[in-house]
Amino acid sequence: MDYYFIGDAELVTAFRFIGIDGTAASNAAGARAAFLRITRGWDETAGMVLPGASANGCRVLILTEEAADWLGEELTQWQLSGEYPLVVEIPGIQGRQGGRKTLVDSIREAVGVHV
Repeated sequence: MDYYFIGDAELVTAFRFIGIDGTAASNAAGARAAFLRITRGWDETAGMVLPGASANGCRVLILTEEAADWLGEELTQWQLSGEYPLVVEIPGIQGRQGGRKTLVDSIREAVGVHV
């Protein structure tokens, strides 16, 4: 599995149509359980890390902005670790959340050029 998605149920279905597996998360606990399963091999029912499960082959984890907000500092720590999977945030089914910069805005800010 190269890609995995965590977010709205409707988007999980859409991603499955293009061959990307995912988990629907409707709250912070669901998002965290899915995140730990993909990144660390954590099994919620067993209450432990399953041997070899963290090497699941996921290279890119796609999250909705809402799921990323639910993960908060834990997601930030993961991104700073430099480990796989890499994390990509996308807008959810209701669109972009207020107060977030687009990729283009971030590049403009870093470069200092507005075209």
